[in-house]
Amino acid sequence: MFRNFLKLAGTALLATAAAGVNAQSDVYHAANHDYTVVTVAEDLVQPWSMAWLPGGDMLITEKPGRLRVVRDGSLLPEAVPGVPDVFYEGQGGLFDVLPHPNFNDNRWVYLTYSKKTEGSSATAIARGRFENDRLTNVVEIFEAQAVGFGHYGGKIVFDDEGYMFLTLGDRMAPPVGDEAALRAHPAQDRSNHQGVVVRLNDDGTVPNDNPFVGQSGMLPEIWSYGHRSPQGLAIHPETGDLWESEHGPQGGDEINRIEPGNNYGWPVVGRGANYGAFGRPIHVGISEEGMVQPAQFWVPSIATSGLMVYTGDKFPMWYGNIFSGSLVGEQLARLQLSDDYSNVVVEETLVYDIGRIRDVRQGLDGYIYLAVSDRNGDPTSVVRLEPAD
Repeated sequence: MFRNFLKLAGTALLATAAAGVNAQSDVYHAANHDYTVVTVAEDLVQPWSMAWLPGGDMLITEKPGRLRVVRDGSLLPEAVPGVPDVFYEGQGGLFDVLPHPNFNDNRWVYLTYSKKTEGSSATAIARGRFENDRLTNVVEIFEAQAVGFGHYGGKIVFDDEGYMFLTLGDRMAPPVGDEAALRAHPAQDRSNHQGVVVRLNDDGTVPNDNPFVGQSGMLPEIWSYGHRSPQGLAIHPETGDLWESEHGPQGGDEINRIEPGNNYGWPVVGRGANYGAFGRPIHVGISEEGMVQPAQFWVPSIATSGLMVYTGDKFPMWYGNIFSGSLVGEQLARLQLSDDYSNVVVEETLVYDIGRIRDVRQGLDGYIYLAVSDRNGDPTSVVRLEPAD
């Protein structure tokens, strides 16, 4: 894998202003485009995801369980009523938000979140009708069959055929023991939803052409497996390919191109080590036949987060590039793909030290939006990248 790793920190040159946002002071230099970072919304508590309605309203989830609206450049003071109760503890809370592809016709908005279950917790999807700044007719349409209190996943995306994909983490099942124990890890066991990407119809039912439908002992929702802690999910518009990002432990964060039925290796293969000063080894090796290698990886970890494929007109030289947020690294990774959009060929690091970037999205206006989160719940912002020239 050819990896040209560019780290280009910003230098203050000038300040720009835009309607409805507050200007920051720096112009950042990057390959092909210089840009500024401007504030869109402030005083948010652990913003987790962003989405746009066709009319221009911006939806933002806050992890404690609130759905917020930015309208005409201003954050509305009240949260949207009707959001399901969430299990807000540790890594749990309100996660993703996404309007249905036919929102103008059905008004459906989808939310993912963690919910308390008997003795455990689970990742769930609910959908409701968004009308008059409230959610109504809210119905839970999917609950993961998994146990644990972390690594929930919770990212969703629709493809062009209207199928919905959801990431689900391994729920922090420990990767310990000998080779046999690693191969018996829940992320390698397709009888549960731990460490998988699932594919659903828009009502939460199972498409009949999923790869494990009808196979004994395997859950039919599973599209791929062998994942640790998936954080980002995006469809590439030029190819229809599904891309996913996930956390390794100490080292071994990954970007993967997801294909049906594939095993992505966790915890049998990988490049990470267990947490701790000495980083005890985990894996049998870094590769094995029948287990897919990542398109990109990081050692040490940057703690990947939200994932986006850029298709806007504000940064034309970045068209088709993948962008990944970073929590521990507090940076934005730009990944340039090969001409056929199948492999990562260049990585560039953008936007240093603005905080933990939880999500990255392209707005309807073609700008790049970042949700910046604080681990302790202190108020943070949503910002956007704008061209400097």
